[in-house]
Amino acid sequence: MASEANSRVLSSFLDYLRIEKGLAPLTISAYTTDICQFSEFLEKRKRLLPTARHIDVRDFLQQLFSYQVDGRSVGRKLSALRHLYRHLLLDKKLDHDPTLNIESPRQWKILPKALARDEMEATLDAPSARPCASENSAALASRDRAMLEVFYAGALRVSEVVSAKLEDLKLDAGYMLVRGKGDKERVVPLGKSAQDALTEYLKQSRPTLAAGKPGKTSAGTSATASAASSPLLFIARGGRKLTRQRIWQMVRAASAVSGRAASPHMLRHSCATHMVENGADLRTVQTILGHADISTTQVYTHLALDRLRTVYQKHHPRAKAR
Repeated sequence: MASEANSRVLSSFLDYLRIEKGLAPLTISAYTTDICQFSEFLEKRKRLLPTARHIDVRDFLQQLFSYQVDGRSVGRKLSALRHLYRHLLLDKKLDHDPTLNIESPRQWKILPKALARDEMEATLDAPSARPCASENSAALASRDRAMLEVFYAGALRVSEVVSAKLEDLKLDAGYMLVRGKGDKERVVPLGKSAQDALTEYLKQSRPTLAAGKPGKTSAGTSATASAASSPLLFIARGGRKLTRQRIWQMVRAASAVSGRAASPHMLRHSCATHMVENGADLRTVQTILGHADISTTQVYTHLALDRLRTVYQKHHPRAKAR
């Protein structure tokens, strides 16, 4: 009975996240895992999610630490519980918040990993250097080059590249619309390299990939025609949707040329890192990355310290030793 009651609470909360908040499926999945774990902890104490006490939350977090769960993961689970109880309070399902006055675990600031500029150049050039024995392999290389350029130019997430649509691309104006977390839309500029790679891909390679192998669908229409009408910007052979796993494999293979094993998120960090190193202000970087809070972007501030010191030494009248 306790399990059923908790399941109803969780189901209602997930509907709220999906419909009202518009959160991404992966985020909802993470919330589900965290809250289910807390629910199981409560059931051993014969308590329900709406009747959880302050001491229950504290003991749950303490148990996580005793199992050697790192501070970042514990902080994420506490954040999920805070969102749940804030929702229950708004729905008047309870009159107190058991997460109130519980501090987030102290977390070390982990600096994001990024590729050096020469490593980034080698990664971007990797698809073009691949031997292409057929028209299809040449089309795939062109597509991969365009994807890497977009990753780096706009600091995109994997999910944003997978779901990017043709109508989102404003190539003549030099930007594209990106739908990020919470279905929030932002404008991402594209440099000349990205524009050139996309132009080549769209004119020559995408039609080849969309054509794929001719065949018939169950409705008797041409499979080729169905593939060619795909609204997605980046497609697999036959016009199929690319998977996150395939993009991870492509990025890892391309970065191996530089001697690194990069992930798509490292390309996003590389974009932000190189912008800050070249003097970009954090507000601009925040806008391009699509961070809701500037505090998330501030992890890159350490990169600006050397430049700040150089500018100070050059321009402040009291900076130089006399």
